[in-house]
Amino acid sequence: MLLSAAPLAAQADPSVKRVVEATPVEPSPAQPMAATRVTKPPIIDGRLDDDAWTGAPLPTGAWRSYNPLYGDQIQQQTTVWAAYDSQALYFAFRCDDPDPSGIKTSITKRDNIWADDWVGLSLDALGTGQSSYHLMVNPSGIQLDMINTISGSEDTSPDWIWESAGHITERGYVVEIKLPLQSIRFSSGDNVRMGILFWRRVSRLGVSVSWPALQPGKWVFETHAGLLFKGLDAVPTREVIPSATYSRNQDRSTPSTWTTDATGDVGLSGKWGITSTMTLDATVNPDFSQVESDAFQVQVNQRYPVFFSEKRPFFMEGAGIFNLAGNGQGDASMLYGVHTRNIVDPIVGAKFTGTAGPVTFGTLTALDQAPGHTEDETDPLHGKDKLFQIGRAQIALKKGSYAGGIFTLTEIAGRTNIVSGADLNFKPSDSQKLTAFVLGSSTTGDTSQPDPDRSGVGMQANYFYETNKASFGAQFEHYDRGFVMDTAFLNRVGFTAGWLYGDLNFYPNKDRYPWLRKISLFEFLQGGEDRVADGNEYTSVAGIRLNFTRQGFYRIDQSFGTEPWAGQQFDKGRTRMFGQVQLFRWLRPYGNVSWGAATYYDDTDPFQGRSVDGSAGVTFQPNGRFTEDVDYTRTAFDRETTGERVYTVNILNTRSTFQFSKEFSIRAIVQYDSQEQQVLTDFLGSYELRPGTVVYAGYGSLYQKRAYQDPEWIDGQGDYLTRRRGLFLKASYLHRF
Repeated sequence: MLLSAAPLAAQADPSVKRVVEATPVEPSPAQPMAATRVTKPPIIDGRLDDDAWTGAPLPTGAWRSYNPLYGDQIQQQTTVWAAYDSQALYFAFRCDDPDPSGIKTSITKRDNIWADDWVGLSLDALGTGQSSYHLMVNPSGIQLDMINTISGSEDTSPDWIWESAGHITERGYVVEIKLPLQSIRFSSGDNVRMGILFWRRVSRLGVSVSWPALQPGKWVFETHAGLLFKGLDAVPTREVIPSATYSRNQDRSTPSTWTTDATGDVGLSGKWGITSTMTLDATVNPDFSQVESDAFQVQVNQRYPVFFSEKRPFFMEGAGIFNLAGNGQGDASMLYGVHTRNIVDPIVGAKFTGTAGPVTFGTLTALDQAPGHTEDETDPLHGKDKLFQIGRAQIALKKGSYAGGIFTLTEIAGRTNIVSGADLNFKPSDSQKLTAFVLGSSTTGDTSQPDPDRSGVGMQANYFYETNKASFGAQFEHYDRGFVMDTAFLNRVGFTAGWLYGDLNFYPNKDRYPWLRKISLFEFLQGGEDRVADGNEYTSVAGIRLNFTRQGFYRIDQSFGTEPWAGQQFDKGRTRMFGQVQLFRWLRPYGNVSWGAATYYDDTDPFQGRSVDGSAGVTFQPNGRFTEDVDYTRTAFDRETTGERVYTVNILNTRSTFQFSKEFSIRAIVQYDSQEQQVLTDFLGSYELRPGTVVYAGYGSLYQKRAYQDPEWIDGQGDYLTRRRGLFLKASYLHRF
């Protein structure tokens, strides 16, 4: 989970102490706490001088750590107030610190405060133990928000409308939050009970604490305390977002001539709260341009497709409900059952999501124009749109557990793909978790394949057991060769495999070894049959992980095994090392390296090789407004029999950001790929008053090594020349009513 793995530490501090080694943490209160109804809303300015905060604070108990260890207490004390009126919920935090000069904060963009001190809450507004809003704020008032679901874990993609402010004081810092009722889903009533958990990060200690205390194997859904609101009526969401975009792109035709394509467009998106727990989202002629560029990745000799995350707002919000239980866990082959980047260029889209009692549901409909963008008019797909239809439902079994079903349909030019199935996420006990799904697919009219009509089954089951001392996991997965799921990000089909994982954790004496927090020994075993590659695969990995102060981390492991490809067996034993540390408050280096056997994945002439792969990077933040990220990746592959170098790839990604204020920032991205012999530059100025109300202005260019030999370009020769360049403008405005 992100909150338990965020790289936030800055320096060690002797104020961290163990209360009682291996003492159980406090349980959640049996009786809910009561929020205070106010007649005059507080001014959100980061100061505790409002009438709303003159009453008694919430009776929270001892705040205890959950990262990197469970059960620690720290000297930094936290006091919380909760209030509400007919329009919003309000929270205030007084975060005392014996050394206020050590507080780390920054003026940065939204969702980018992991390296800072922060404080916040997890709110299960529906009280069902199935989803929660995670809101965090740093001492400068910068926000981080996430939706947390059982199936989708934490997702920073959605951005809600809420207010926050922070202020550093002589005794620490203060944060205030205003959460409009329109921004959350809950059921109205005379006695509305929501689940609540508070957490705080002290950057220089590298420690995260919470109340109620989190325990190994338990997440917020099994830990939330109760927060009671007397007479609270929901305010359904009503909002529209008109948008306008303009782009002007040029492609170099000859050394002296350019082909220009300039387009302008308008779009409209809307959200309508049908009830307090059901919402319809729709968009017409949407702007699905990506403001952020995908970082260059190594795409040479990849057995599986390269994954790129979703960044488009319409698809990001509420995406967690469409995830299947166990997706993305361990070494699963299906990362997502619904990966919306498969919908490339939609012209219309609609989502209907909501909760009715114990049932949570969602539908997604989109019409994608991308498949029909072909120049060949004889292509059967030319001018055709692809229909995506997805339906999803979950029923809560208990907090942290559900059973669900999914249905997906895609259709284009007579080709139809239908998938349906069920999934389960169940916690037999606090330390155990079981996830599983079974899917059946039917594909008809696929003239691009030898067998135009085919069907298949895909399934996966996982079991996890976790305590403070040890953890164990197991997975089984099976996919028929005829299984197809157009909506999924799926690495491969036609195989059956399983794995086992176990680790033992040791906690050295902190008086004797103050720099070493945790030692983990682990073993991973995997085996299976690949019916497409025509062979059996086997993997064994053994290693050690060390957790240090300053959020230091080091791992080394050794793997042994074989894999099939094109009817042959290849060795894949490797040695790997990973590490990172928050060396100073302003500097975090990280890196990894691996070397050993590798396979050249050619369909007709594969061969055994040796490769050395590595990457190194640094985050440099000399002050609270400027951040520089630099990441370098290198991979070198040699033929094993002769030692001949087959390829070398060098990739450099840099990102420079300066934040003038909460709303206004500029950033520059420069990326270099030696394999493609190209350099990408991407510059963006952005003004974001609030989610949905934004102005972007950007310019990008792509340079590539190429020479012109009339009438065509020859890649890999000559000088680096600008191949493509473009200007991008966007403005949108969110109106609530």
